[in-house]
Amino acid sequence: MGGHRKLDLIIQNGDVVLKDRVAALDIGILAGKIVQLGEGLDAGSAAAVVDAAGLTVMPGMIDVHVHLNEPGLGEWEGFETGSAALAAGGCTTYVDMPLNGIPPTVTVSAMQQKLAAAQDRSHVDYALWGGLVPGKLHELEALHEAGVVGFKAFMSSPGDPGEDAFREVDDYTLLEGMKIIAGLGKVLALHAESEPIVSKLGQAMRASGRLTPADYVASRPIVAELEAVNRALFYAEQTGCKLHFVHISSAAGVEAIRKARLRGMDVTVETCPHYLVLTSSDLDRKGAAAKCSPPLRDDGEREKLWDAVAAGDLDMISSDHSPCPVSMKEADNFFDAWGGIAGAQSSVELVIGEGHVRRGIPLPLLSRLLSGGPAERFGLQSAKGEIRIGMDADLVLVDLNKTYILEAAHLYHRHKHSPYISETMHCKVAATYLAGRRVYDAEQGVSGRMQGRWVR
Repeated sequence: MGGHRKLDLIIQNGDVVLKDRVAALDIGILAGKIVQLGEGLDAGSAAAVVDAAGLTVMPGMIDVHVHLNEPGLGEWEGFETGSAALAAGGCTTYVDMPLNGIPPTVTVSAMQQKLAAAQDRSHVDYALWGGLVPGKLHELEALHEAGVVGFKAFMSSPGDPGEDAFREVDDYTLLEGMKIIAGLGKVLALHAESEPIVSKLGQAMRASGRLTPADYVASRPIVAELEAVNRALFYAEQTGCKLHFVHISSAAGVEAIRKARLRGMDVTVETCPHYLVLTSSDLDRKGAAAKCSPPLRDDGEREKLWDAVAAGDLDMISSDHSPCPVSMKEADNFFDAWGGIAGAQSSVELVIGEGHVRRGIPLPLLSRLLSGGPAERFGLQSAKGEIRIGMDADLVLVDLNKTYILEAAHLYHRHKHSPYISETMHCKVAATYLAGRRVYDAEQGVSGRMQGRWVR
């Protein structure tokens, strides 16, 4: 740092979560970057000072799995509302999925429509996924050139029957797509559930009038996840394609992926807060607000996932924020309700509250799952995912001593349903900073200035 230029901001007296430890440090910020880290920085050397005494300062979350539904389905969500919820939840960068917008991001022109919808309408930084779907293999290279972070494919039906909607891959598209994506050096993210298994089980349940939440869970068993994981790993071994498995719901799934990595495969795995804090027994109480696929599992499975978190066997935790209008959750039976959890705002509080406050898992490990791991996997690690000199000043201040009960009125996303409403949060996001500018604080809410930028 040259000369005596005044710092823009010092955040002082916080407990700062570094890669390998937590330390009482002050953070000096200039032009959106962290330029000083040390004890007792001179408050007079900054234009503004924030006292973070009693708060824990972490890198902002990087949520690589959100559906903000634009263009085309802004009535479901949208960049303004979705990114406001993410900012309020301590997320400073997100990666928007190629569905459920219309058109889905499977061509460059669709990507340009999405970027136009996001321009100057996001509270935090964003990147985009491209899609791998049948009939569009020839689009992959152009999407790569246009700046997507990777590609997403479904191995089971995405659930939207619309003519323009995203489609699951057949085996040919999966294999050929992996060859192309491997050549581009990109990562393929996969929703891994076996369509032949889940569709036949679902049909059988409907035919016999078994339409309860428990029947829905039984129609999407762990073996369907494992079959798809193992098939994708086999294809990736043949093609050399880098893989990322989204929202894995079972310890056996995590273990299959861990063993593949030990064999030398380039593969990562995420789970989501809902698999760590909710179980299938919550479905009767919470209804379709807690419906997702893969479905919530039983208590034993949840505990095994926490064991995998503590052992360092997971690479990241993402929200899979998948919103919809309330009416789509109000169906005559559980199978017909839209599957997707609106959780953008709650990830940091759930993971830190349940993982650290209640279970004692170290903050650096949890920070890696929320920030460092995603940054590393998707090429953002030169500027994001860690608190160190030279990085973007993307920060979340968390109060580990504050508990509260989440109410619908707290939520910023468009349709105020969430399975976490009425749940106790065991910590609270106090403030979120993007490039050193406060985009949220617990007193004043989300800032009106939308300064999130596209990260290529």
